[in-house]
Amino acid sequence: MKKIFFLFVFFPFISIAQHDNEMIIVFGSCDNQELPHVMWKPIIANNPDLWVWMGDIVYMDSEDMEITKEAYDKQKSNSDYKQLIKQTNVIGIWDDHDYGFNDGGKNWPVKDLKKEVMFDFLNEPENSPRRAHKGVYISYDYYLNDVDFIHVIMLDGRYFRDTLTRSDNPDRRYDPNPYGVGTLLGEIQWTWLNNELTNSKAVLNLIISGIQVLSVEHGFESWGNFPHERDRLLKLIKDSKARNVLILSGDRHIAEISEMDVKGLPYPLFDITSSGLTHSYEGADERNRYRVSPLIDQKNFGVLDVKLLSNSLQVEVDIRGENDTLFIQKTITYGLDY
Repeated sequence: MKKIFFLFVFFPFISIAQHDNEMIIVFGSCDNQELPHVMWKPIIANNPDLWVWMGDIVYMDSEDMEITKEAYDKQKSNSDYKQLIKQTNVIGIWDDHDYGFNDGGKNWPVKDLKKEVMFDFLNEPENSPRRAHKGVYISYDYYLNDVDFIHVIMLDGRYFRDTLTRSDNPDRRYDPNPYGVGTLLGEIQWTWLNNELTNSKAVLNLIISGIQVLSVEHGFESWGNFPHERDRLLKLIKDSKARNVLILSGDRHIAEISEMDVKGLPYPLFDITSSGLTHSYEGADERNRYRVSPLIDQKNFGVLDVKLLSNSLQVEVDIRGENDTLFIQKTITYGLDY
């Protein structure tokens, strides 16, 4: 296990870490503190340098902060999780159930209080600029050597998100909003995200989204609920010329890999979904035109083994389950000359 050092700089709170041309990033979402925890041991066995919470750190749909704190405390008291945070850097964002209500958006009166409880769980410093701005979006840099680094961009799809459109179709929960109606990220966060991608010199840019970006046909929450926002994100990824953007997402209680060819982007865009850690959508059977992997309906977590080679960047993607069972493995090779 590599030892990681941190340097806290300025808004949006960047953490710097030094590695040796390789970094193992493990990620997951949807962890109910009341259910058995069987994933921490195999997660630790993968020797992660970084653990990424992608939302639903706890399940606590309540306005009561004491009850919310108790849920986080129970999560943090797990002996295996204690071992993980002792030896691994941990970062995270929220989704709906740690935000406080199912599929919740901006009209949630206790969102700022909920944010503080989550930050306490993540050991966010009291003087962190992240505590001072609205929402929980944040970015981090992890250096693979003295020059090349991974830029991790964590999005907040809750704090600023407008109302969703309920579907009349009994097989769907939501329909897409009319094109141009509503926002997912809010303009403050969009401006920040534009700067993060446009100014990035990283060899790999990881975008962490609580909900899926590419898969949009299932009728639950996704970026497809705001089709104009999804188009805006894809256009920004292309126009920013940020190198090698890869999306990680959670929420769905399934695992899958989606791939899209974006016109003008010199590499395929992948969305790696991993969810959930304690409970899954057993029997899931749904359409996703972009899926390029099996659909996994068992409890799971994801692993990225990022290796900087002499003339390329290799990202080995694993989706794993109980007892470290391998469900999906895919190697993505990126260029370094664009």
